[in-house]
Amino acid sequence: MFCIFSNLAVSILLVFIQPKPYYMSAKSAMDLVKEAKQQIENLTPSQVKEEINNGKAQLIDIREAEELTATGKIPGSTHAPRGMLEFYADASLPYHKPEFDKNKRIILHCASGGRSALAAKTLKEMGYENVAHMDGGIKAWKEAGMPVE
Repeated sequence: MFCIFSNLAVSILLVFIQPKPYYMSAKSAMDLVKEAKQQIENLTPSQVKEEINNGKAQLIDIREAEELTATGKIPGSTHAPRGMLEFYADASLPYHKPEFDKNKRIILHCASGGRSALAAKTLKEMGYENVAHMDGGIKAWKEAGMPVE
């Protein structure tokens, strides 16, 4: 009798302590962006402009080529689409771009700040220690009256 109750108790207990299926704890894109922004340095357009003007930073535009064509780019920025970021940043690969230098200051931007936040977090995970992103992206840059070409 004890064995029957014991098995029943274990079965009931297992029903209540089972982990949630992956889809019940899945994060949205905005959840990921919010988490990334808590782990990285977030800069305003004026802070970015100051760093660029002082020659202290490499600005990297991670938008798609079509976006640059449609809305322009920040003078002096380097284009590196988000889909190629990890490959351009990895010095051991033939895709590596010299603008991705772990010893220099890198600031990333996109259209409004979501992709660049995720990208900055990724670069930190790849060993880049002096990386930030421009919160609000090129949209905030333009709204602040900063130049584009």
